Formats: sequence, C-alpha cells, structure tokens
Amino acid sequence: MAHEEDDGHTDGDGVTRRRPLRAWHVEETVEVAVPVRTAYNQWTQFKTFPRFSAVVREVEQVRPTVTAWTVGYGPLRHRFPVEIVEQDPDAYLAWRGLGQHPTHEGEAEFRPVGPDGTTITVRVLLRPPGAAKVLTRSPRLTGPVVRLVRAELVRFKHFIEGLGQEGGAWRGTIRNGRVQHDTPEPPRSRVAQWPVG
Repeated sequence: MAHEEDDGHTDGDGVTRRRPLRAWHVEETVEVAVPVRTAYNQWTQFKTFPRFSAVVREVEQVRPTVTAWTVGYGPLRHRFPVEIVEQDPDAYLAWRGLGQHPTHEGEAEFRPVGPDGTTITVRVLLRPPGAAKVLTRSPRLTGPVVRLVRAELVRFKHFIEGLGQEGGAWRGTIRNGRVQHDTPEPPRSRVAQWPVG
C-alpha cells in the first residue's frame, strides 16, 4: 500500500525547492559514516553504481539531466532512461523513469548526522501500466522491491565507507528537469549565426 505525504514547499520566488513524493511504495533509510557532502557527491556519480550494486550493470550519461540505466540479474537485462527532475546539492535528488513499461519515480534525501555522518532516505513510487497498478497494493510485488532497495543502500554504505571519500562530484542544481545556472545565459538570437543586439 502506498504511503502519502505532502512535504513540498515553494520559496518566495515561487519555485518548488523540494518535491518529496506525495505517495510511495518503498521507503528505506541507511546511516553512513561519512559527511553529507561526501555521501551526496558519491551518490551523484551514477557511473560508479555498478561497482557496488548487485543489479545495476551500466549507467550512461545521455544529457545533463538524463541517464540510461541497464539493470539485471544473470543474463536478463533491462535498459531504461531516467530523468533527474530535482537536485539540491547535499540535500535532495528526485528522478522519474522515462521507460514505458513499467516505470517509477524516486527520491533520495541526505541529512547530516553530526559532523561525520549522513542519513540517506530513498523513496520509490512504482508506476506499472494499466491493470497492473492494482498489484502495487500487494506485498508480493512491493516486498521484493523493498528488500532490493534496502540491500542496495547497505551496499552503497559499505562502498562509500570503504572509500572514505567521494570519487567525483557534480554540484549542479536542477529544477523541473532543467539545470540551473549560477549566472544567467546571455540572450540568444532566434536566427542562427546572427549576432544579438
């Protein structure tokens, strides 16, 4: 059964800063013994997920906000695109699957625990097509997903604690699926190759 919550908020500029899922089927939390910046930086290095994950085989960066994930067990493989829709450095990351059957939405929250610890909470909302939506109410479907998310979080914990530091970082902010730039982009001409002004 899905859990419901309404925790999103907007700042004075009207932009939603965090949009936690309003409902989810999976929620798992792990505490890691590294600072929040280290945990967040490593989490955003998606290409390293196959180094610790039991199911992620490959992650390809397609565009700044879109990655293609290949997951599977043994010879079975499934490849699907994922869009990062919200990202706040050291705090929050939300994504949605762009595949057709089945798809999902998810989020990861990072919260400091003292100076050298972090809790990471992952929530996932399953979105199967058509009549299969009824199955998301069943522990038979959600139970294996809960166990998988829990196990993957524990693997990430061992991985980042073993490294002790991140292997890279992407510190950008994403709002509504678009990378936010620190400085506004200069105006562009609507006609190719023509100067602005």
